Amino acid sequence: MAESFVFDIANSLLGKLASYACEEASRAYGVYDDLQGLKDTLSIVSGVLLDAEEKKTRQHALREWLRQIQNICFDAEDVLDGFELQDKKREIMKASSSTRVKVGNFFSISNPLAFRIKMAHQINKIKDRLDKVAADATKFRLVSVDSRPDEQRREMTYPDVDTSSVVGRENEINEIINLLMQPHPKGDGDGDKSICVIPIVGIGGLGKTTLAKSVFNDKRVDDKLFPLKMWVCVSDDFDIRKIIIQIINSATVSFLTSSSTPSSCLAHQENINNLHIVQLVARVRQKLSGQKFLVVLDDVWNDDRAKWLELKDLIKVGAPGSKIMVTTRSNLIASMMGDVSSYDLEGLSPKDCLSLFVKWAFKEGEEKKYPNLVEIGKEIVKKCQGVPLAVRTLGSSLFSNFDVSKWVFVRDSELWNLEQKKDDILPALKLSYDQMPLYLRQCFAYFSLYPKDHIFSSYVMCSLWVALGLVQSLNGSEKLESIARKYIDELHSRSFIQDVNEYGSFCDFKVHDLIHDLALYVTREDFVAVDSHTHNIPQQVRHLSVLEKEALGRASFPKSRRVRSILFPIFGLGLKNESVMDIWTLYISDCGSLNLLLINESPVETLRLKHLHLRGFTMLETLPGWIECAMETLETLEISIFSDLKMLPAFLTTMTRLKRLYIIYCPQLSNLTSDMHRLTALEDLRIKGCPELCRKCQPQSDDEAVQKAYMQLEGSQERAKQ
Repeated sequence: MAESFVFDIANSLLGKLASYACEEASRAYGVYDDLQGLKDTLSIVSGVLLDAEEKKTRQHALREWLRQIQNICFDAEDVLDGFELQDKKREIMKASSSTRVKVGNFFSISNPLAFRIKMAHQINKIKDRLDKVAADATKFRLVSVDSRPDEQRREMTYPDVDTSSVVGRENEINEIINLLMQPHPKGDGDGDKSICVIPIVGIGGLGKTTLAKSVFNDKRVDDKLFPLKMWVCVSDDFDIRKIIIQIINSATVSFLTSSSTPSSCLAHQENINNLHIVQLVARVRQKLSGQKFLVVLDDVWNDDRAKWLELKDLIKVGAPGSKIMVTTRSNLIASMMGDVSSYDLEGLSPKDCLSLFVKWAFKEGEEKKYPNLVEIGKEIVKKCQGVPLAVRTLGSSLFSNFDVSKWVFVRDSELWNLEQKKDDILPALKLSYDQMPLYLRQCFAYFSLYPKDHIFSSYVMCSLWVALGLVQSLNGSEKLESIARKYIDELHSRSFIQDVNEYGSFCDFKVHDLIHDLALYVTREDFVAVDSHTHNIPQQVRHLSVLEKEALGRASFPKSRRVRSILFPIFGLGLKNESVMDIWTLYISDCGSLNLLLINESPVETLRLKHLHLRGFTMLETLPGWIECAMETLETLEISIFSDLKMLPAFLTTMTRLKRLYIIYCPQLSNLTSDMHRLTALEDLRIKGCPELCRKCQPQSDDEAVQKAYMQLEGSQERAKQ
């Protein structure tokens, strides 16, 4: 992910530099020209970033160049964050009537003159770095690109299949053929009901195309059921013209194959690529009219319903009983196109996985000579989670290699750490990642900070995304948490999450092991989940999580001021040892760019922090005093699952930048602090699951339901802990 975000990161920074608030503040402090110079250089660099991203896979030096651009952009964001903080202080000082405060600020390091000099120095330092890196662009012969280049695309598919290579899909083939034999579920075949659409859904590499090929070539689907069969590889470019041409050509081949010798097919096929769209439409209607046909639309990514209905209207001229079979990775697309419930393809059984693995790892019969390797193979296929392409990837990587150490290495290594070829599982899954909009790619990346088999809470993830600024409201009125919840639904529709359990407005869910591997694969050095096996952490790491107690020691962590967030996502993992806590206090205090700290049962001190989420503290009747250290910068404070909390501290009202205060499931809390009106920046106050407090304040009719939901949330966290 390091390079894939650079263009978006640069443009996000350009947006901040061009914002009205930034321009007004820069004029007030006399650094407007400095920021404009930085913006001008960044605009020039941004123009060639798309070309650089397209070429980066072929040049190691170019990947490093993009990495440097990314780091400069992040450092510039940190400077702007400091600028924003100082401007807020200026507003507070301006509003204050205290002469003593004004004089004190003039002689402090944060007075306007000192700050102007400091800011100008930082901005020009970043601009010099950017100028130097930008000059290196000429080495790579980069050109300005007006739009994002096409992401990696899947190879065009074809209907032919070697049935002997298909393992363990007999039941699925029979079930799909049974669906093809059924009449239209909604009527007698008139109008739109003359053609029925059957969607097959599943994650990348699960074998949807192989299943469709097996059905397409099954003798039961031949002349008697569908006299005319057509195969169309749609991929991500849902071009009506191209699809019509494929249908016409496939229909011609189907007709000639059934009525002539195969060698004569090409001789009879005409070149229709240059025909006008009107001629193509007339031709496709002529081919399909009155025919009972089967069309396979393989690998559909388009979610534009208008385009789909346009295509359907053009081809719904066949005889009753005609069918369209669609393969897609998206539940949303399947729902949009299907006339029957989606056929959700599941993984292969462990037995079938092993059979497939043996086919790819050995020559026929060769496995009998190496029973020890087959035993290791049984362990290897477990990490494939029933996904045939993952089995093929690992099996083929070991083909004719009888070195036990190599097999053990593959068994013990994470999939994302193994070499991946173009058609292997992780590049195949990355196609789905590339198709996601930027806001979803950024949110998806945070799954990499959690362990496999973790039970995710929608509440926790939505809070995290909102805190990190990954959720934006287009109209400014919709709650960010509501938008984030829609992100969860969209990830589900794209098959990126599974096992979703709904609890009213909340849900919990899991991430397939291979999708988790994909998250690790695309985030690489920017996101690091630290456990006992972690030996080295890249200096450029931006987001850290700690998953095991053994990883809390001093040696593991880099001396980097670029860390933006630190998570302790596992309940029961705390900094209770005093010496360890001292290490972390010093480390976190030195993270100058830290925006978010999420801890469970873990007291920690920090100096500059925007978002603090405290969950699962017990035996505390009030909040720990070290929170006061962040009172100047804190924007979000969440206090969740404090079973013994009885009162909030008075210093809470001094947090002048606090925008969001969430108090959730604190059953003993009976009062808020006085002077809550002093929280002038507060935009969102939520108090839920606090019966004692609600009895003293205005009662909430849904409090009991909300409390039940949070009990369910707590239960899901306990399951994750176990």
